[in-house]
Amino acid sequence: MIKITLLGSYIGTPDGQRRTLQVLGLKRRHQTVEHADSVSLRGQIAKVAHLVAVEGLVQGK
Repeated sequence: MIKITLLGSYIGTPDGQRRTLQVLGLKRRHQTVEHADSVSLRGQIAKVAHLVAVEGLVQGK
């Protein structure tokens, strides 16, 4: 499992990043959600990496 925490505000971000945060289930700052690790999840995290903190992510998997 991967824990994702929204650290920054999504105000002023492009629509694509906003939709990605919605798909991840992040609605407000400092909210944490857990997701099962997958390739598509890693792509979503990469798209909003500047707004989130990630725990439990193992590189090279």
